[in-house]
Amino acid sequence: MGRVGRRIAALAIDWAVAVALTCLIWGYTWLNYDGFVVLMVFVGLQAVQLAVFGGSIGHRLLGLRVIALTGGRAGLWRPIVRSVLLGLAVPALVWDSDQRGFHDKIAGTVLIRR
Repeated sequence: MGRVGRRIAALAIDWAVAVALTCLIWGYTWLNYDGFVVLMVFVGLQAVQLAVFGGSIGHRLLGLRVIALTGGRAGLWRPIVRSVLLGLAVPALVWDSDQRGFHDKIAGTVLIRR
């Protein structure tokens, strides 16, 4: 299982990537950008990367991977559900004794170390 420290570090990396892309595409600066646009870019990147690669840039850099609870690839709908719930933040802030976030429980996924 991916532990809280690695999860938070991966989240920070992924958020920085979303901020950088938002600034690059829409011409914002690091100190002056639209948080909603960054959130939408973040959620979109999460969904695409999880569906295609099994993990985001932050996950891959920190040796994490998202799989279906039953094993194997998460498919298409699980990454979308997981990413939208992660964007809402509240489900991601609540986790169980296995340190699985509520967004993972609803999507039927688990974040593991590779």
